[in-house]
Amino acid sequence: MGRGWKVRGGWQQGEVPSAADAAAWFSGRLPDDWFTGDPEITVDREEILVVGELPPLPGEYADDAERAAAESGRISRFREETRDARIEIARQAEHRYRRKVSWGARVGGTRELFTTLSAPVMTRLRQPERRVLDTLVDAGVARSRSEALAWAVRLVGQHAESWLAELREAMAKVDDLRAQGPDAS
Repeated sequence: MGRGWKVRGGWQQGEVPSAADAAAWFSGRLPDDWFTGDPEITVDREEILVVGELPPLPGEYADDAERAAAESGRISRFREETRDARIEIARQAEHRYRRKVSWGARVGGTRELFTTLSAPVMTRLRQPERRVLDTLVDAGVARSRSEALAWAVRLVGQHAESWLAELREAMAKVDDLRAQGPDAS
């Protein structure tokens, strides 16, 4: 995808375009009959994850295991039937946002992700874990993903999500204040 550029000593990571409008873009781009509502869109520096709710299964099932198997089968069918269209939509979105696009679906109590990206960050982390590290770095709590990971493992533990939500809120307020401030140019 060519997101970096060659400089003396190696590759530099380039700035990726904002994906603030990704949810709206996907809402307008996806076929109306794929999901029962707008899909859940999660964005980080490397990946856009699109997870949509499929129509509920009709009928009764003998037990939870049978229902889970039927739900998994429905998701598998959706994945196969939409593969070509998803590839084309992902190609367009990857060009627009310079991030990989991953997909998932849920029906009933079953949620499955497919074609997801694992990015190397000391270890391979999925998007939810990378977002934790990036929030800590963006907020100045840590200097790097590596330092953020060590800090998070040591100190944050089970209370991470509520604290990170507050931190993201505070960062959004700072971004709003910056946007309202005087033009420095």
